[in-house]
Amino acid sequence: MTVAVQEVWLAEPRGFCAGVDRAIEIVERAIAQFGPPIYVRHEIVHNRHVVEDLRRRGAVFVEDLAEVPPGSVLVFSAHGVSRAVRAEAASRGLRVFDATCPLVTKVHVEVAKLRREGYEFILIGHAGHPEVEGTLGQLDGGIHLVETVDDVARVRPEQTERIAVVTQTTLSVDDTAEILAAVRARFPGLREPKQQDICYATQNRQDAVKGLARQVDVVIVVGSSTSSNTNRLRELAERLGVPTYMVDDASELRDEWFARSPRVGVTAGASAPEALVQGVVQRLKMLGATAVRRMDGPVETMRFPLPKGLKGD
Repeated sequence: MTVAVQEVWLAEPRGFCAGVDRAIEIVERAIAQFGPPIYVRHEIVHNRHVVEDLRRRGAVFVEDLAEVPPGSVLVFSAHGVSRAVRAEAASRGLRVFDATCPLVTKVHVEVAKLRREGYEFILIGHAGHPEVEGTLGQLDGGIHLVETVDDVARVRPEQTERIAVVTQTTLSVDDTAEILAAVRARFPGLREPKQQDICYATQNRQDAVKGLARQVDVVIVVGSSTSSNTNRLRELAERLGVPTYMVDDASELRDEWFARSPRVGVTAGASAPEALVQGVVQRLKMLGATAVRRMDGPVETMRFPLPKGLKGD
């Protein structure tokens, strides 16, 4: 088979966002400061390589706090947790460092505040995703999950005068806009966030893929299948008519993908390390690529502070 790769186009921005950087650093600092094992509720971020690396260094990933010995150090993942999980951690005497992305925390704070004012909520998100479970778990009721436009018609709130909407932070911007339009149509007095809940990094990476797809013959999205924002990048590129493949790393690339694809676009989800992207680029060079081009895109300078109690804060 003749492989036709000539150029690699890199999306900008791509890969780690500020929330992921912070979450990984929290686990690394906790291991360094307190020594292994450090327990982490759920995968700290949805990337297989990141999780395996931290596991080798002494992180133990659990879904049930019953697996955590009393008095241990526990890190909440970047996706956030319910009030019940926080209460259980406190009751077990665990020393907790919260790696919840501050943009997810913003949603939790908004939900709690408006619920006290008598609001019910429409939550746009994917059932079963840990971020959604955490947001649903901020309240004992009055929050209704919708995944599609059709779901909006099925919502049965106790009242319709005070309805607010929040979203999972890693959704497709375009798909969410369609669902949000249906929510607005059904609840004309809808209260919306002052700033959209979909995070800046998700928006930027999706915008970058839209530009990338216009320039290339095939798109490679680096990231794990469990990552919501990574899956949204793959779906977006496919919707734009470009053959698209999602890979954990360069070992999953297949020569036949590039048989008639001289220009290959590469991006990465917000939880995928840049080293994995560079591994893909090196593999594409081995397949014949002689030029690597970087797309223009915004420079992300966002940084989030670490929790108190970790050295270096």
